[in-house]
Amino acid sequence: MTEEIIIAGFGGQGVLSMGKILAYSGIMQNQEVSWMPSYGPEMRGGTANVTVVLSDERISSPIINSYDTAIILNQQSMDKFEATVKPGGLLIYDPNGIIHPPSRKDINIYSIEASEEAGRQGLMKIFNMIVLGGFLKLKPLIKPEFIHKGLQKSLPARHHKLIPENEKAIEIGKELIKAVQVL
Repeated sequence: MTEEIIIAGFGGQGVLSMGKILAYSGIMQNQEVSWMPSYGPEMRGGTANVTVVLSDERISSPIINSYDTAIILNQQSMDKFEATVKPGGLLIYDPNGIIHPPSRKDINIYSIEASEEAGRQGLMKIFNMIVLGGFLKLKPLIKPEFIHKGLQKSLPARHHKLIPENEKAIEIGKELIKAVQVL
């Protein structure tokens, strides 16, 4: 099993953190992992994306041009990465801020209203974990106990008290993910 994932959005949405948690969780689950971030010079508001590869075999290169899964969190990223999803692959997006939803007919498309739910809960910091939960429902590549370990590894010790809140957000995401187009 090899899963090649791109997560893309604005800086400040937790794009890189989501990828880092997936990567650490994969390591804890004894998988081969690649984590390759890319971001502009801006701290918040600029574009950010991260490529994560999880595999049972050695990963030959972290440089990828097409993905099994794309998690898209803004229009700029939709415009750039929709075409890079492999035919039959998966595209997950948060409709908030998306002006032109995905239009391809050869991929599975799901939406998750994570920003709306995070706003309703008054905790925008859990936005990325809601999205991660939606992804993990569709592709349960990582067992929950390893997600817990990945959160412990990627969050600074001073934030470990927030792990239960993050795990709850993951569960919320599993409930919120909705099919738009399933092949």
